Amino acid sequence: MRKYAVQLYSVRDELARDLWGTLRKVRAMGYEGVEFFWEFTHTAQELKAALEDTGLVCCGWHTPWHNVQPGTLMATITYNKVLGNNEIVIPGLPGEMTHSKQAWLDTAKQFNEVATQLAPYGMKLAYHNHHQEFQALEGDLPIHYFMEGTAPEIGFQLDNGNAFHAGADTDVYAPLTRYPGRVRTIHLKPYSIKNGYATMIGEDDIDWPRFFALCEKHQPIDWYIVEYECTDKYPQLDGIRLCIDALRRL
Repeated sequence: MRKYAVQLYSVRDELARDLWGTLRKVRAMGYEGVEFFWEFTHTAQELKAALEDTGLVCCGWHTPWHNVQPGTLMATITYNKVLGNNEIVIPGLPGEMTHSKQAWLDTAKQFNEVATQLAPYGMKLAYHNHHQEFQALEGDLPIHYFMEGTAPEIGFQLDNGNAFHAGADTDVYAPLTRYPGRVRTIHLKPYSIKNGYATMIGEDDIDWPRFFALCEKHQPIDWYIVEYECTDKYPQLDGIRLCIDALRRL
């Protein structure tokens, strides 16, 4: 059975207004897990209590790169330990780390170093893509430089909608077969060539049956994580509710 979680950036405004109430609504929709994002705005103990109240699992945290540096890494480890989270996901990088092939290769080495420091605490490191990683740079795709320069234990959190945003000819399915065993959590984000993110799962241009079949054949996915960003089409809570309803129909 697939386990569905939601990236809480999808309901960021609701979350800012009412943490506990929003988490209860997410759980009532049928989501089993949540992925947090960016800086810590509550104490770890407060979040742990909210998760226990709702029965939700923290399945990851989108963590800024500056929070895994020597002066901040231990605080990040300690915070996530309280939540029972072992997936530290980097959702983007400074331009100086991604502007060239060599920058990506150097970045891969830095990820290897951070992953080595996380390992004794039972924590793993992963990278989350946007569209830039699927746009050609010096003869190849940046995602290839990164993946082939990082150790096998470093995860790749593929965001299919973001990848598709790189262009209509982007092969959002290729990483699933090219990098077997590297995708522990994955982002499900509808994308339409015509309407961009202003669409819904099942109404977009992603071949969802093919996508799930490749996931299940080639990847040890623990969590399928919905991220829905288009508030112009649906209010935040409605968007993620319609997503999980559509996934159930698939």
